Parts: sequence; structure tokens; C-alpha cells
Amino acid sequence: MAILLPQQFYALAASVGKSYYENLAGGTNASITVNNFGPFPVDLVVTRVNAPVITYLVPAGNSLTLSVDLLLVAALLTTPAGASTGTIQIATSDF
Repeated sequence: MAILLPQQFYALAASVGKSYYENLAGGTNASITVNNFGPFPVDLVVTRVNAPVITYLVPAGNSLTLSVDLLLVAALLTTPAGASTGTIQIATSDF
């Protein structure tokens, strides 16, 4: 069964990061969707159990959806180029 968490809106200044999901009790399978409406790119930072931290660049005016196993933390980080706005939504599941 999947649990769709509420959609969260972000408005981050340049070079600012914020965590939008944390499960430090062993991780959970999840799907992450980031929509970047801003004029500058934003980085999606994904931390999983026993895996390296991976950063995905979401260009301005684009979106990205990922399915990951054992998600610990999902965070957004803006580039030094400028501020960014958009949405992030996470669905957890046992897939």
C-alpha cells in the first residue's frame, strides 16, 4: 500500500538547502517528484541506506520523478546561480 504525502511548495534562496523527507529508522521505499518552476536549477539530494548520496539536477522549468529503495533523506539545494521555486511530493510504499 502506498502513502501519498502532502505536496510541499518550496521557495529557496540561492545556495540554500532544505530537507523535505526524513526516515532515519531504516529507510522506506519511495517515489519522489520535483517540479521546478523557478528560473534557476535546483538539486535533488537523495540519501539511501548503504548507498552513496546522489544529487540530481532539475533544470529550470522541468520536473523529475524517481523511485528509490530504502530512502532516508530527500532534500533540495539551490545552486549559487539564484533562487528557485516549485513543488516536491513523496509517496512511500512497500514495492
